[in-house]
Amino acid sequence: MYKRDPHENPGIKPIRKGVVGPTLMIEELGRRKVNHGGGGGDIYVLRFYNRLDETKKGEIACATAGEAHKWMEAFDQAKQQAEFELSRGGSGRSKLNSEDEIDLDGHRPRVRLYAHGLKRLIKIGQGPETLLRQSSNLAADIGADEYFEKDVGDAVEAYEWKCVRTVNGVRIFQDVANSDRGKGVIVKAVGVIDASADTAFEVLLNLERHQRYEWDMLTGDLEMVDSYDGHFDVVYGTYSPMYLSRWDSKRDFIFSRQWFRGQDGTYTILQSPAVHKKKPQRSGYRRTKLNPSTWEIRNFNTSMDTNTPRCLVTQMVEIRSVGWWKWKKNHFSKFEKSVPYALLCQVAGLKEYIAANPALKFKSAASVIQSKVSPVSVSSGESEADAVHDEFYDAMSADSSSSDEDSDTEFENKDSKVKLKNVAWAITSLALKRSLSDANKELDPKAAPFMIDPSQFHGSLCKARDEADMDCWTSPSGTGFMIRGKTYLKDSSKVTGGDPLLKLIAVDWFKVDRSIDRIALHPKCLMQSEAGKKLPFVLVVNLQVPATPNYSLVLYYASDRPVNPNSLLAKFVDGSDMFRNARFKLIPSIVDGYWMVKRAVGSKACLLGKAVSCKYLRQDNFLEIDVDIGSSSVARSIIGLVLGYVTSIVVDLAILIEAREEADLPEYILGTVRLNRLKIDSAVHLEA
Repeated sequence: MYKRDPHENPGIKPIRKGVVGPTLMIEELGRRKVNHGGGGGDIYVLRFYNRLDETKKGEIACATAGEAHKWMEAFDQAKQQAEFELSRGGSGRSKLNSEDEIDLDGHRPRVRLYAHGLKRLIKIGQGPETLLRQSSNLAADIGADEYFEKDVGDAVEAYEWKCVRTVNGVRIFQDVANSDRGKGVIVKAVGVIDASADTAFEVLLNLERHQRYEWDMLTGDLEMVDSYDGHFDVVYGTYSPMYLSRWDSKRDFIFSRQWFRGQDGTYTILQSPAVHKKKPQRSGYRRTKLNPSTWEIRNFNTSMDTNTPRCLVTQMVEIRSVGWWKWKKNHFSKFEKSVPYALLCQVAGLKEYIAANPALKFKSAASVIQSKVSPVSVSSGESEADAVHDEFYDAMSADSSSSDEDSDTEFENKDSKVKLKNVAWAITSLALKRSLSDANKELDPKAAPFMIDPSQFHGSLCKARDEADMDCWTSPSGTGFMIRGKTYLKDSSKVTGGDPLLKLIAVDWFKVDRSIDRIALHPKCLMQSEAGKKLPFVLVVNLQVPATPNYSLVLYYASDRPVNPNSLLAKFVDGSDMFRNARFKLIPSIVDGYWMVKRAVGSKACLLGKAVSCKYLRQDNFLEIDVDIGSSSVARSIIGLVLGYVTSIVVDLAILIEAREEADLPEYILGTVRLNRLKIDSAVHLEA
């Protein structure tokens, strides 16, 4: 870390330095309010630490969530470069093996805003192209009008959206597939905004009165009541009298906000009615419940003929059926003067506000560029700000901007892109037939199949006898999941998955006093039974659920033959932790349950090794993966929400190894599991 730009000041010495090794972990702590120079402000905090020695830790502060994401990408690239250096036995081996990484405790003078005016992030390391290839490509899901043709996800969802109204360039939809369920109707407003997702997210979260008044026609004054873990806060507000009768013109409300950013850069904000002891009933006001709602903000890839960032903003709202059906039946009713209508118009207000403020359109996060000077450096401006508390290693100024364009531009003709996608869908059935044979190559073709007798394997969680059974598991086919097809690297096409390669033979649902690693070595574990020891290969996935007490959901996936030594699965099973972290992928899907839980969990594939801490144990005939969900504040927040509804939801999970090379395509599903309305109390206590 440098006090000034090392490019412009050759020979300048860094104020901080260290080696980024494979054991460096980065955790997003979210939003935090700080007092700086007498004024307050919000920053986004990253915590980094050594996985082998968590006493070595520190924090970095960024001005926006987008900048925090760029820092995480830069550190991730550095970790991949470190692994690459170690794998080839280069000159950096001794330096990296020393694990004397970042000097966090040394004395230094009062910290200043060394990154004030930061315009660029310098890419750390210079690994091979395959390590740095962009894997996300949304263009295949965009139609000719650049609107998304469907919900972008890696699991098939049971939504059927019908457009019922268009207001100021914003489309309003109703979910007609689930309109008969419960007392509420799910509607959404969708609009394209000429700004980056980072900018739209910052505007949405900002409670400042003068800015909010310019786009939010529903709310009056908003006030922060409490803030928790950086991804969760409670807000108090009042309604604008415009939507209330003169006899009932004063109403207030309290709601909670929970937000997180996915690995694909999509922001999700969940808003639910809440209560708080700091805000009791107010004299003269009627306390009302705000409609549960969610926001999703997704970036578009910028086309070649324009450098204007664009994002798709979706607001989903739950509305009482009675009021909605009255409006649907009588279009001349007073729906336009109702609170739900004002909620749905917030997208239109946001769109118009940003369009009227050109400075917001081009405000974007810092870009990652190539370094020519130092393997670990930070580019900064000349000016310095007033001293701040010696708590963060860095703090980016709020006016940071990028002069470098992202390299995500699509170079292919849009029409040919769509045609390629249509062709891919036309041959889906053929791809499915081929995918099974391709997946079978992962197992040794010369070995005789081992007969797996399901009656010999039992876990603490029962297998379902029929669809009506509860507190149980089944293993569905992979047809509910979208995976990378044979031509994915050319046209980003995905196909529905086939049957899993590995067979789910048992599931354990344990209650533990503290998280247990290496659970396969526990005497009560299936892998220690005589039947378990005879299996050719077993993948043990230990999902460690943070709660009070803690829980472990242990999945046992078995193969009927040994792993083919020349396969991608063999590279994963016997490879390095860095390779495993970069490839182990999970696709979640809430098949049945409360709609807001569905939006929180989502249906996008997640690289677990990048989202949470994973540990691996390779022994005998098994590989165990210990997934510490509690190692991420975002994951803890989501799992906390899910546990509140776990007895009423059905969730599907698919695990696979991400394919990044032509030879590895098409992808195949390693294993699946369906958890049907689990009961917390049914977990069996397991002593360490």
